[in-house]
Amino acid sequence: MKNSPVPPVPYSRIKIRVGGLVFCGDDVALIRRDRADSTHYTLPGGNVEDGEDLVAALSRELAEELRLDTAAAQGGDLLWVVDQRVFRPGPTPPPRKLHLVYRFHIGSGVRATLAETEVDELPDGGHEVGVVEWVDYRETAGLPVFPPIGRALASLPHPRAAVGDAALEAVTDATYTWV
Repeated sequence: MKNSPVPPVPYSRIKIRVGGLVFCGDDVALIRRDRADSTHYTLPGGNVEDGEDLVAALSRELAEELRLDTAAAQGGDLLWVVDQRVFRPGPTPPPRKLHLVYRFHIGSGVRATLAETEVDELPDGGHEVGVVEWVDYRETAGLPVFPPIGRALASLPHPRAAVGDAALEAVTDATYTWV
């Protein structure tokens, strides 16, 4: 009798996603995705590839999604870490994901050169287009932002404010409903 492969269990693997809060004054760049039944926002960024340096991954993702050369920005400090353990629909068990949120500041001249849309390739080979939307950071508390950092972001006294604890509340099925 052959041994059957053991199917992976939820959270048996860990992925790391880097994201950038790119500020221009009080505005922050978010990617808005409109779907048939919902709208949600994400930070520009993406998954770190196997063996890839975190800072290199962040630079690559911000170049791909915003056309931002991080050398033209100030900052790059790690602001928050969000631990995601959420069941989500799909053909494979969900990974545990650590979201590393970095902060950058740019001027209006750099902002004028950035992308206005972002294209994501879907597993089926299709594409989803997101709109780069600049939002006053103080207005993010009520937005459907993933990872759900809107309240923490809106509570900053100013865009360069220090934070005490980099670990934000974990994202679990008890604290988040998958959109």
